[in-house]
Amino acid sequence: MQEYCNSLTDYSRWKTREVQIGNVGIGGGNPIRIQSMTTANTMDTVAVVAQSMRMIAAGCEIVRLTAPSIREAENLRVIKEELRNQGIATPLVADIHFTPNAAVVAARIVEKVRINPGNYADRKKFETHDYSDQAYEQELHRIRERFLPLVKTCKEEGTAMRIGTNHGSLSDRILSRFGDTPRGMVESAMEFLRIAEDENYYNIVLSMKASNTQ
Repeated sequence: MQEYCNSLTDYSRWKTREVQIGNVGIGGGNPIRIQSMTTANTMDTVAVVAQSMRMIAAGCEIVRLTAPSIREAENLRVIKEELRNQGIATPLVADIHFTPNAAVVAARIVEKVRINPGNYADRKKFETHDYSDQAYEQELHRIRERFLPLVKTCKEEGTAMRIGTNHGSLSDRILSRFGDTPRGMVESAMEFLRIAEDENYYNIVLSMKASNTQ
């Protein structure tokens, strides 16, 4: 497997596809961007706007906000409008878990939507199943049906997407077939990436997070 850095003292970045998030480019020849996430309740517009403005003043180039339901996703429009009224054009990212319908709403409002493939279409039941190839393909078809509306909306609206895999929240399906492994993390993201590529949608950022770096 090719390592990200051939040397710990003389590194070079992989050449990647540039992804445009509003007025900010990520990847390609762009510098590494500074992003942070609000901690205020997304329904508390005043608190979120104030917190976002402090983050931006400190150098934050992209602001991420949680949107656990349609209600919070719709309030992103109010937050965005208030920031724009303050003369702030910093891109906003909606962080989505468990709620595909909220992701579609958010994709029409903010510049980027982050999803976790481990819980976008699956609920964690901590169950192990022995999937046949046919049964696994049926599961992939189900995921495709849940994910396609977001892909199409992002493509129509020019919204970027982050597919962010967490080692601690891999789906039961992935764990059943690939185990609690790095390959499972990669395949979790690739399943969603293949669906997006089938729709010729490439405005995607990939991320993978694990507390155990081994």
